[in-house]
Amino acid sequence: MIGKIVVLIVLLMIVIVFLWVVPVGLWISAIASGVPVSVFNLVGMRLRRVKPSVIVLSLIKSTKAGLNLKGNNLEAHYLAGGNVDKVVNALIAAERAGMDLTFEQASAIDLAGRDVFEAVKMSVTPKVIETSMISAVAKDGIELLVKARITVRTDIDKLIGGAGEATVLARVGEGIVTTVGSSESHTAVLENPDEISKVVLAKGLDSGTAYEIISIDIADIDIGRNIGANLRSLQAEADKKIAQAKAEERRAMAVALEQEMKAAVIEAEAEVPRAMADALRSGNLGVMDYYRLQNVQADTQMKKDIATGANAYAKAKAPQETSIGTIKQES
Repeated sequence: MIGKIVVLIVLLMIVIVFLWVVPVGLWISAIASGVPVSVFNLVGMRLRRVKPSVIVLSLIKSTKAGLNLKGNNLEAHYLAGGNVDKVVNALIAAERAGMDLTFEQASAIDLAGRDVFEAVKMSVTPKVIETSMISAVAKDGIELLVKARITVRTDIDKLIGGAGEATVLARVGEGIVTTVGSSESHTAVLENPDEISKVVLAKGLDSGTAYEIISIDIADIDIGRNIGANLRSLQAEADKKIAQAKAEERRAMAVALEQEMKAAVIEAEAEVPRAMADALRSGNLGVMDYYRLQNVQADTQMKKDIATGANAYAKAKAPQETSIGTIKQES
């Protein structure tokens, strides 16, 4: 009795292992769909660490869509780390859209890290990408804030090695800045915003990218700051500071020259007593002449003191007279 139970358990384990190694249900589905897959192929997939369900279901899908794909090609793509299901879906979509897309192209695009199915969808249905607000300044100094919508579709032939959306947005932004900057006035841009689209499209901005630009539409234009006026104001302020610095330099030079002249006068005055002493010793100047010179100097100094006192008295008296006159007028 125990021996029969052991035999049954062993047989059950053998059946379970067989069903795991040989997915019979998957093999029956493949045969029913007209996909030539043998049991040995399914066992070989297990040994090669390939999921049989991924390969067989993709073969069934492609066969029903009328594509002639090889199981070895799908296995190779799976082992290379590719997404077999997306590649098959992309090939089916391309075949329905009448696009010439081979399995080699689709698998290469998938292995390059791009979504090949989305690329095919964008080739059929173009995608709209929108730029941020781009700041550009016209020749009259007025800043314009421009937003553009770019309609692109995938160029399958350039998808491998071609630049992405960021490059397209950067080139369009550069074209907008160049076009607005070459305009004589901001009003000309506001009157004909379609001129921006025409000029930018004529530059061939999609060269070297994975996309083909279909159209560029200006979504919004706003008036920003008066950059020209700000620059002129800053320039005027800088010129003012330069002029003040030059004036201060001239003033300092004048003060230095004045000090030099005063020093020269003091030096010359210091020579006067010595010259007088020499004149007295040599007899060119007499004692009486010297006294008369002293009297003249004292008289001159007295007149200066009187004049200075009179001026100070006049200045002190003037505010008092003004105050008295104001009081009389108020009364």
